[in-house]
Amino acid sequence: MRLLAALLLAASPPQTANPHLPPPTYDQVAPALPAGFDDGVLVFSKTNGWRHIEHIPHSNAVIADVARAQGRAVFTTENAAVFDPALLRRVRVVVLNSASGDLFTPPQRAAFERWLRDGGAVVALHGSGGDPRYAWPFWAGELIGAQFTGHPGEADHFQRATVNVVAPNHPVMRGVRVPWTPVDEWYSFAAPPSARSTILATLDERTYRPSAKLAMGALHPIVWAHPVGKGRVVFSAIGHTPESYDDPNHRRLIANAIRWTASDRQSGRPRQ
Repeated sequence: MRLLAALLLAASPPQTANPHLPPPTYDQVAPALPAGFDDGVLVFSKTNGWRHIEHIPHSNAVIADVARAQGRAVFTTENAAVFDPALLRRVRVVVLNSASGDLFTPPQRAAFERWLRDGGAVVALHGSGGDPRYAWPFWAGELIGAQFTGHPGEADHFQRATVNVVAPNHPVMRGVRVPWTPVDEWYSFAAPPSARSTILATLDERTYRPSAKLAMGALHPIVWAHPVGKGRVVFSAIGHTPESYDDPNHRRLIANAIRWTASDRQSGRPRQ
């Protein structure tokens, strides 16, 4: 019987790993930043949680194009050891492109948090705010500023909805054309971000089916900005599909967010 069981096991097809759930890794050796990268944009899409395999390759390329169009150097990586004090001194903006899960060693967490509080700039997109729980309280509590609770599934997974631009004069939303009714995977949160946040866009729940469990009511934030110490963060929950990064409104929002987070709060000039 044991021999038969062993033969059957050997003949059975191997279990296929779920590409959406890669094995967690923790990086120790930092990548080398390219020459001339000072004050550049670091695009970081590592996933020790849910991996958005649908959009990450395309969105990484789009984000890089958007940043280069502003004359900024770009470095794209999934190596978290780049979150090192000496290397972060050469970074002007970190774009968290659906980075999810417990990504950092304790020294990397400390370096990232200190860099942001000292005047860093973060643009966090979609899955970067989409984990149901966090090993690092700073991430949901301060970096993102809200706790994800879920999104519609099955037949309602992707729906067209109206995005209300509630702060059209904010630099992040300038040039975003309305009406804006994209198709996406619509996130809900346990509560709106704190009063220190500026809500830039909301979802009109009357235009899609969030389910009673996920409904946030009249105030359903989807894009917001807030300070963390001397630093700035913009979070946008938009962006599950690759096609969303070809949407002119979404590209403009990302470009504006990079420019605004990188700018000096008083003068509007790029921070050095």
